[in-house]
Amino acid sequence: MRSPRPTVLLAVAALLLAGCSSGSDPDPAAASGAATGNGADVRDLDALTIPDLQSMMDAGDLTAVQLTQAYLDRIAEHDDEVGAVLTLNPDALADARASDDARADGGARSPLEGIPVLLKDNVDTADLPTTAGSRLLLDSEPDDATITARLLDAGAVVIGKANLSEWANFRGADSTSGWSGAGGQTANPYVLDRNPCGSSSGSAAGVAASFAQVAIGTETDGSIVCPSGANGVVGVKPTLGQVSRDGVVPISAEQDTAGPIARHAVDAALLLAVVAGPDDADEATAQVPDGTDTGFADLDLDALQGTRIGVWSPAPDSGVDAGTLAVLTSAVAALEAAGATTVPVELPYQDEIGEGETPALLAEFDRDLTAYLEATDGDVPDDLAGLVAENDDDPVELAYFGQELFTEAIAAPDAEQTRDRIRDLAQRSVDETLAQGPGDDDDLTAIVALTGTPAWVTRYAGVDGVADEFVYSSSTPAAVAGYPAVSVPAGFAGPRGALPVGVSLIGTGWSDADLLDVAADFEDQAQARRAPGFLATVGA
Repeated sequence: MRSPRPTVLLAVAALLLAGCSSGSDPDPAAASGAATGNGADVRDLDALTIPDLQSMMDAGDLTAVQLTQAYLDRIAEHDDEVGAVLTLNPDALADARASDDARADGGARSPLEGIPVLLKDNVDTADLPTTAGSRLLLDSEPDDATITARLLDAGAVVIGKANLSEWANFRGADSTSGWSGAGGQTANPYVLDRNPCGSSSGSAAGVAASFAQVAIGTETDGSIVCPSGANGVVGVKPTLGQVSRDGVVPISAEQDTAGPIARHAVDAALLLAVVAGPDDADEATAQVPDGTDTGFADLDLDALQGTRIGVWSPAPDSGVDAGTLAVLTSAVAALEAAGATTVPVELPYQDEIGEGETPALLAEFDRDLTAYLEATDGDVPDDLAGLVAENDDDPVELAYFGQELFTEAIAAPDAEQTRDRIRDLAQRSVDETLAQGPGDDDDLTAIVALTGTPAWVTRYAGVDGVADEFVYSSSTPAAVAGYPAVSVPAGFAGPRGALPVGVSLIGTGWSDADLLDVAADFEDQAQARRAPGFLATVGA
């Protein structure tokens, strides 16, 4: 397996510290030149991992202030093109300075000490607005979410809030991913007229563009893994209950979870290790079985050796093009080169799961979002009906697409039996596929599938007559089951081979640590990621 690149580390350390003495505040001009365009290769910042950065900070070769300034400069240079950051934290440098002081006084509090993090703007922060992308929540006044508090206690620097598909892409039937009334449109940093996928669009695009080291996204079905695949980063959708949802604007408590997005599997694992764990405010976190492996950051780069991995390929009529299918073929070859045996599989019950998911989510959305709004201080509507009425009067909110899902959710009948049925089917779908025979020797460690297809050109139903040109996704079984999935960069496809494609590794409940091992080993073997180039277009 490949070892870290010490020459890259030394070069980046010199670049980041150009003109800055150890332990002092950086000269902003020097930091900008070091971290972005004046003689520095932006891929250097892209390549650094959290362990690299911690080694540099522990050695006195880098400070959290310098690192945070480098990311702020990167945002200033490129976010006008990408639109990933909805709100910058005005206290980010002060928070970084406090992190440096804490390190000097007693050492790093965690592996995230001094590490800049973006939070999707449906994760509550007491000192920054939490909008879920909606202009109607600009005056909300929440407390910190549990995961926000854990990041701050760990010494992480919240550099800002990431844009998202408004209401996590659960407002209009013809929504455009990456657009919100509060933040506008997020672009894909690889090709700017392409979509970042939703709904953790700003989190994934921001990490891909090196606007932060890591980010928090959230997923109900596909909203971590799809943008991660489309933006060439690692995204972890944990088992439901692994991470607290307290203080996260909901769609449904039956499927929602927050999770890490990072450029490197090790960084995603370290972020998960900080934010995971029991929380009295979220009863799902009490369901972690005894003996569950929560050593997420203890990655095994030989994890694939001797494993059996199921390969779930798109159906012939899926619409997935040959170039994207070739990425899956390449990924299978990488798995085998790392020592895995691959087995073709088909996941059962997908039609029944798909038919029941939206009716269940509509009923749960009204229940769970209303509870969130009622518990949130500030000038915000009380319920879904209030949101619908205020959207109708807003000059921006309905410009590109409607709010059909809001109105359907208000009228939706109870769907508890539907939920129970589709959860059971989704869990059986994964578990029966993993259990390939009567003995343990036949079992699969994980299932691999294309996360999705290359990013489509961004369009709007209200302007162009068409919105997201969504073709294929493998996210639903894990999402409805409440099981983990990890998307990892696997290659490039689309026009001029310019657009990232990821593969998702899917496992049974509470197998998150094992999946991260497999993901890290695959990442190490495939070496498929490259930094974005901010191309204006590659054609239709």
